[in-house]
Amino acid sequence: MDIVSVDIGGTHARFAIASIAADGSITLGEPETLHTSDHASFQTAWEDFRERQGGTLPDAVAMAIAGPVGGEVIRFTNNPWIIRPALVKEKLGVSRYTIVNDFAAVAHAVARADEDQFLHLAGPDSSLPANGTLTVIGPGTGLGVAHLWRDGAGSYRVQATEGGHIDFAPLDSIEDAILARLRKRHNRVSVERVVAGPAIVDIYETLAAMEGRAVPELSDIDIWTRGASNEDSLASAAVDRFCLSLGSVAGDMALAQGASGVVIAGGLGYRIRETILASGFEGRFCAKGRFAGLMAQLPVKLIVHPQPGLFGAAAAFASEHGICK
Repeated sequence: MDIVSVDIGGTHARFAIASIAADGSITLGEPETLHTSDHASFQTAWEDFRERQGGTLPDAVAMAIAGPVGGEVIRFTNNPWIIRPALVKEKLGVSRYTIVNDFAAVAHAVARADEDQFLHLAGPDSSLPANGTLTVIGPGTGLGVAHLWRDGAGSYRVQATEGGHIDFAPLDSIEDAILARLRKRHNRVSVERVVAGPAIVDIYETLAAMEGRAVPELSDIDIWTRGASNEDSLASAAVDRFCLSLGSVAGDMALAQGASGVVIAGGLGYRIRETILASGFEGRFCAKGRFAGLMAQLPVKLIVHPQPGLFGAAAAFASEHGICK
C-alpha cells in the first residue's frame, strides 16, 4: 500500500510517498522539503505537497513530529504549528494515520535499516547488537533522543523521550563559561541549548569573549560553514567544542538507558561526521569515571540513511497497523 510519510521538524517539513509491501519492506519516493516558516499550518503545507503531486494523495499518512505527541493538541517544540489528532482524518482526507515523535521515527529507522546504512564513529567496529537497548540521539534544530529495545529475534520496541531537555553538566572551564553565558538568558540550561545546531552561536561567541575578540554577528549557518571549511579558526574551535559536548551527552544517555550501542542521527551529525571522527568525541563519550571501560565496549554509529525520519515514520505506520516484516 502507499501512504504519505511526513517528517516535521523545527525548520523543515519533509514529505514523500512511501510504499509498504505485504512483508513490511518500505520504499520511499522522492522527498519534497518545505520550510515550516513558509506555511501558516501543517494543513497548508499538506495542501502545497498535494498540489506538487498533481492534486491527489494516498488516503493514509504517517507523521513524525518534533515534540511530544500525546494529548488532544500536539504542539511543536521549535515551530508554531499545532495538530489536533482527532481532526486528522477530516482535515487531510485520510482513512488511517500514525503519529509518532520524530526521534521515535528515527529509532524505527535504526531498527529496520540495513547494515550499510551505518558509519562507525567510536567503540568496537562491529555491528550494532541484535538484542538489548540502542540509544538514538541527534542534534538538529533541537536535540532528539529516543531508544529502542531489540529481542534478538527480529522484534523491537521503540520509546520516545524528551532527553534533550535534561540539565547541561559542564566538564571544564570552557563549558563553565558557555553555561554562564546561557544562564544570563535562561533560568535553566538544558543540553539542547549546547548540543543542537543553533547552539553553535553561543559556543562561538563564548570562545571569542574568552580571547577578548570582537567578532562579527554571524548566524549559526555561517559559523557551521566557516568552521567546516577551516576558513575561520575560531569557528573551527567552536565546532570541535560542539563535538566534545555531543560525546559527553551521548555517553550520558547511553548510561541512563543501559544501552548496548548508540546511534547518532540527524542531518547535522552527517554533515560534521569527519569532524566528529577527528575530534575528542570518543574520549568524552567514554569519560564516565568508573564506567569508562564499559563505555569503551559500546559501538557508536552514525545512521547515513538519507531520510531516516520519513523511512522511520513509514516503519512506525507498518508496525502500528500490523504490516509485518
